[in-house]
Amino acid sequence: MEQQQKAKKQPKVFYGWFIVFLAGMGIFFSGPGQTYSNSMFIDEYINEFGWSRSQVSGVYSTATLIAGFTMMLVGRFIDRFGQRTMMVSVGLLFGLALLYNSMVTSIGMLAVGFFLIRLLGQGSMTLIPKTLVAQWFIKKRGRAFSFMTLGSFLSAMLFPIINAWLIQTWGWEFAWRFWAVLILLLFVPMAFFGVRNKPEDIGLKPDGEKSPVDPHTQPGLQPTLPEAEVSWTLKEAVHTRAFWAILICVGIPAMVNTGITFHIISIFGSNELSPEIAAMVLSLMALVGIPMSFVSGFVTEKIKTNYLLVGIFVIEIILLLLLLITNNFAMAIVFGVIWGVANGFERIGLNIIWPDYFGRAHIGSINGVASTMMVLGSAFGPLPFGFGFDTFGSYGPVLIASIAFPVIGIVCALLATKPEKA
Repeated sequence: MEQQQKAKKQPKVFYGWFIVFLAGMGIFFSGPGQTYSNSMFIDEYINEFGWSRSQVSGVYSTATLIAGFTMMLVGRFIDRFGQRTMMVSVGLLFGLALLYNSMVTSIGMLAVGFFLIRLLGQGSMTLIPKTLVAQWFIKKRGRAFSFMTLGSFLSAMLFPIINAWLIQTWGWEFAWRFWAVLILLLFVPMAFFGVRNKPEDIGLKPDGEKSPVDPHTQPGLQPTLPEAEVSWTLKEAVHTRAFWAILICVGIPAMVNTGITFHIISIFGSNELSPEIAAMVLSLMALVGIPMSFVSGFVTEKIKTNYLLVGIFVIEIILLLLLLITNNFAMAIVFGVIWGVANGFERIGLNIIWPDYFGRAHIGSINGVASTMMVLGSAFGPLPFGFGFDTFGSYGPVLIASIAFPVIGIVCALLATKPEKA
């Protein structure tokens, strides 16, 4: 009788799905720190301040590199303070960083601004939601990540178009302030009032399982994890082959995609395609990625994730070859569609593999290292593209040389089999 009364008190909709929505909002508002958003500002800086493309690329890469090493510390902070505290704190700091970027007047200020938005936006605002959703779901983790990733694709789809409009209408300074106000007045309050670190904190279990956990568990004690779940510490994980193989798989797409995205207006311009077409391709990539992320979310619940990664790298090779001959509107459409397919599978596969392989208990520290690799990959991406263009007057040699990286990714994905804990 008592169990029936408890069952009636359980909410019909699992609170974890609201957490997924909030996490998706966090991913969406990471946009001002992402390359697909920043790429709309690059030519504005070059034209207004007279900086070279290599100079801006070098500053962006250096700032991203320094931010990348800091991400390991962010991961440890997540494990220590929890996702709610970190999401609110990072949101506040990120909004202030965007206001700072609206006042850039020198290359030194640009370097600091890039560092702040890469650390707080691209790094922290994506890491925190990923670790949050991983805490709330185990069996349904694939589909939960699929829903969360909607925020990522909506961000990539809308930011280039909105930024292009804001910049053309009111200037690049106004564009930074616009996003700062939205984050400070909309996202931060939602995170403060809505986020809960894990289901056990409010008497629930992952996936909305029926038998609740006692919310009055003695403070300081770790909640009991599901019997089927095995959790690794970061120290244990680094001694596995899979950990290092996956890290390489994380870094390669970040490097290649960031290089292409950062210079996409220039790449398309060298093929006599307009900036509007470049922005349209970024949005098309995101639009196509939405259904692909849904598909991959369910696929990862059925097949081994490392096999999915192999397919991603094969598509990346096709993309690099295709970009060499994308010189008209029709080819740009084809490129955008295939790029969207690759990103749809990539954003789910590379996110879900960490909690699936190494569990929930220390996911902040482990995913923090992964985020460091992602940011480091992003740091090195733009520089060779900018240097190659300034040296050869063409992106062809860089695109051809870049094919070596997804080939390495295929090998690492095959080696990244799930480890077994003794």
